[in-house]
Amino acid sequence: MAGKQQRVAIFTTASLPWMTGTAVNPLFRAAYLAKPGNWEVTLVVPWLSKADQILVYPNKMKFGSPAEQEAYVRRWLEERIGVLPRFDIKFYPGKFSTEKRSILPVGDISETISDDKADIAVLEEPEHLTWYHHGRRWKTKFQKVIGVVHTNYLEYVKREKNGYISAFILKHINSWVTDIYCHKVIRLSAATQDVPRSVICNVHGVNPKFIEIGKLKHQQLCQKEQAFFKGAYYIGKMVWSKGYTELLQLLHNHQTELSGLKMELYGSGEDSDEVKASAERLSLDIRVYPGRDHGDSIFHDYKVFINPSTTDVVCTTTAEALAMGKIVICANHPSNEFFKRFPNCHMYNTEREFVRLTMKALSQEPIPLSDELRHELSWEAATERFVSVADIAPTKSVGQQAPTSQHFMRISPEELQKNMEEASAFFHNTISGFEAARCVFGAIPNTLQPDEQQCKELGWNLRG
Repeated sequence: MAGKQQRVAIFTTASLPWMTGTAVNPLFRAAYLAKPGNWEVTLVVPWLSKADQILVYPNKMKFGSPAEQEAYVRRWLEERIGVLPRFDIKFYPGKFSTEKRSILPVGDISETISDDKADIAVLEEPEHLTWYHHGRRWKTKFQKVIGVVHTNYLEYVKREKNGYISAFILKHINSWVTDIYCHKVIRLSAATQDVPRSVICNVHGVNPKFIEIGKLKHQQLCQKEQAFFKGAYYIGKMVWSKGYTELLQLLHNHQTELSGLKMELYGSGEDSDEVKASAERLSLDIRVYPGRDHGDSIFHDYKVFINPSTTDVVCTTTAEALAMGKIVICANHPSNEFFKRFPNCHMYNTEREFVRLTMKALSQEPIPLSDELRHELSWEAATERFVSVADIAPTKSVGQQAPTSQHFMRISPEELQKNMEEASAFFHNTISGFEAARCVFGAIPNTLQPDEQQCKELGWNLRG
């Protein structure tokens, strides 16, 4: 690898226009990795049939071809970061699971990258991408495989029926697949499951638009002008697991102490009607609005962002609110550890502390954010952290390690571990090749290979 540009392929589980973290963050990662020109970057995202697009994308948005969707993605990114760096976008066949509310790969998606370009693979949500993987082993195809864990799957599963049993099984499956398919795993926070060869590091940043909004607010505060005219709000997908249960309970339990708080919620989701009905039934002073882009001008003048969610890994909206110069009230939880260094982030351990911090925040102005802390929230800083912790600096070689010397007729512990890992990978590949076994563990039926329509849409030759 020495003396030539490294190729980095970033595989993820979602794509715009689905405004979910695994669509947005890998897109920014690809762009900012490509900016210096040290890596040849390819972003690999799922392609959905039109029937699935209607289920997933907002406003029934549909694309007739991957090229049409790619143009949309690049246009969206250009509106946020300006001139686009050079990087490729490729598509793999995917299908939407209504049960899991997520997109699952179809076939061996590692084939999207040719062998001569298979240097470094970044698996965004490695467990999700490898649960049902059947085909070439990721560690065999790529010289280095880095996983980035985005989602606290165990926390979500625990909230379902028989959740603790399901979570126990899922915990072991996640550890197994990440171990056999990844050389290293980056966990965004300690709120995620601990898996083999993992490190904790927040390698995400915020859309540069939020930093620009924060700079404007910073100028207003420094000039003793009023920068914030509105009170408190929360924005997030409107499902109970995203903190709405905790928020309504806090507001209900302390209505008297929080009598001066007028809370406004923004979100869309499966539980929207229930959240509205619960707020009315509890007689809470809350206004509920449909979801909007957090960068919308309607949010610029809010002073306090309240986020009681503990299911996030690192909450993007919390980072965005801090970047915009707001005061944030959130739970003292591993998912919020990264934000403890920010003076405008106030964390509570008890309900009484929540009340005290909230009322205090409403009565004071935010502290202007320093240039150093503002940089910490940026994608430039996030990319620096990623390159460092993934150990993929451009000067580094990612070639195979030289074999260690061994005594005659003696196997080293490293060789033994490698053999056991290969046997484990072989076993996973075997059972993931049986349709019945796949369906038992929750795979979408008939997803071992892409169908004729998917191959046609992607411009692939149908595999025999």
